[in-house]
Amino acid sequence: MLRNALTSAVAAVTLSGPVLAQNVLEEVVVVAQKREQNLQEVPIAINAFTGRQMNALGVSESFDIAAFSPGVHISGNLAGQNTQFSIRGVTQNDFNDIIEAPNAVYLDEGYIAVAQAQTFAVFDVNRVEILKGPQGTLFGRNATGGLVHFISNAPSFDGMEGYVDVEFGQFDVPNNANRTVLEAAIGGPLSETFAARAAIRYSDQDPYLQNLYSNANQLPFLGDPGPGSGADLGDDDTMAARIRLAFEPTDRLRMDLSFNYSDSEVATGPYQSKSTFAIAQDHDSNANTPPELINVINTPAGESRLSALYDANGNDTGLDAGGDIEDGDQWLPGGGGGLPGRLAPGADFFGYLDPDGDDFTFSGDFAFANQGSTENSGINFKISYELSNGMSFVSITDHKDYEKLLFIDVDSAPVNQLANYAAVDATSFTQEFRLSGETDRSRWVAGVYYLNIDSESDNGLKGPQASFADVFGGVPIDVGTTAGLETDSYSVFGQMEFDLTDRVTLIGGLRAMREEKDFELNIGVAPSESSFVVNTHPCFSDASQCFPGTGVEYSDDISENYWTGKLQVTFDMSDDLMLYGGMNRGVKAGSYNAPLLGAFYGAGGPGSLPYDEEVLTSYEGGFKATLGDGLTRINGSV
Repeated sequence: MLRNALTSAVAAVTLSGPVLAQNVLEEVVVVAQKREQNLQEVPIAINAFTGRQMNALGVSESFDIAAFSPGVHISGNLAGQNTQFSIRGVTQNDFNDIIEAPNAVYLDEGYIAVAQAQTFAVFDVNRVEILKGPQGTLFGRNATGGLVHFISNAPSFDGMEGYVDVEFGQFDVPNNANRTVLEAAIGGPLSETFAARAAIRYSDQDPYLQNLYSNANQLPFLGDPGPGSGADLGDDDTMAARIRLAFEPTDRLRMDLSFNYSDSEVATGPYQSKSTFAIAQDHDSNANTPPELINVINTPAGESRLSALYDANGNDTGLDAGGDIEDGDQWLPGGGGGLPGRLAPGADFFGYLDPDGDDFTFSGDFAFANQGSTENSGINFKISYELSNGMSFVSITDHKDYEKLLFIDVDSAPVNQLANYAAVDATSFTQEFRLSGETDRSRWVAGVYYLNIDSESDNGLKGPQASFADVFGGVPIDVGTTAGLETDSYSVFGQMEFDLTDRVTLIGGLRAMREEKDFELNIGVAPSESSFVVNTHPCFSDASQCFPGTGVEYSDDISENYWTGKLQVTFDMSDDLMLYGGMNRGVKAGSYNAPLLGAFYGAGGPGSLPYDEEVLTSYEGGFKATLGDGLTRINGSV
């Protein structure tokens, strides 16, 4: 989306930072191995960006950083309202929030357990580190593909500093949607031993998709899905804040306490529909053998057939292959319902064609202002203590709360069919204790880790008032699934680096885990209260209250042991060139699926719910080179 006007103002209370030689690349310090190191000295494929670099790149949301990181992409659902990281092809294809992603996301060493909360505003951040490949030894938690670690700015004892950044803009769209963003931070010492920092970000964005819907666009026998339907979409009203406190009573002891909060109010998920056209091929000219689907394309302008039939040579016969309006698994003339073809050339099944194609107007009935929301909060407490024997002790305690309710129309069109919804109410708690130390020829870290996740999710399809379900079934419905999952995970881990020579180092690590899960599931079809609440009927706690034949109840628990490991060798060919190679084993614990009713029976019933662990073994080699007296860095891995 382009903006036709954009002004911004920046006021700095105090600006501070390192003074660098002209054209020399800034040194990036990371904690990928649980201690501070220069990025070029860490034998892991990492992309790291400082806060200043992210500002220059225009990073405002957590997932924006993927665009600047090779091998990192994003995936998601709910029209982009739920976005997750994909690293080196390791991704998530089930977006129920009880299912943890295979790429872990951390904020200030605190694990973000719920996938929805991995989408957040980036503000007052010191840096982000993206570690590629399994990171199970030191981070453990489902980091089979890798992890993304955001580190916020800590309070400074060197003096007061801060900034104010105000942005005004307007989208280049027909309704001239405006956007205002305010970001500010201030911090510094309050005494010789105590410092604080506070940061805030507020975003107020008008909806950028103009909705042209009116009841006249609806099919004659259907009606509006509820009061306020047909709203413009794509708005954002987000408030996020962070407070960090630091206490240093001695040179050897530091305590950091932080509080995080964010709240977003949004409309129904913003997207536009696109009519598609199936191509079926008759491979053998045998009337008893059905054609095979070989492609789906955008519906050509003026096309009136339901689908195209190609002959064995790949030529369009001009005939209509038909379709199946009931379950879509057959090729029937007229779709099996006597249809003469598409209700309008180039349109979708119900005759809808987006009024301006890819531009920013559409017509959708299930579209409501302020229908969705997310709210996340957290507290993190870290103790760092330098022991008298040269070892370091770290304790990290982290607690988070997560809530969301989001909706999306299944067709983004003026036909009252179904809407999809997703909700979660969850908490997570983690506790980590670790010791680290070093000798003349070695460096090591060891620790224990505990995690508890208690989550309840609601997902489903809603047949709103005046929809097909209401008109032909007599009542609005929720085709819903409520799932509850509690996870307890215990682990012990360690990693050691040993210098075989002045230039060759051997690295070995191991983590052992015990995972316990308790799962409860309710699936059913029941009357829907409104277009703004989900799964409120007693059916979703008592299957006997569901419509006959639709209620499912299931409960189970599992306890399993897992392990991850690492073995690696590094070779410093010079002070500016490092080679490394090794093997990593990552694991994502087994868990449970939480499907809707059709998928539950289609996959085989109760036996399809539990699934086994995912194990990823990675063999990797790479190099890190600094050239031209610090003017150039070249890193690579395979």
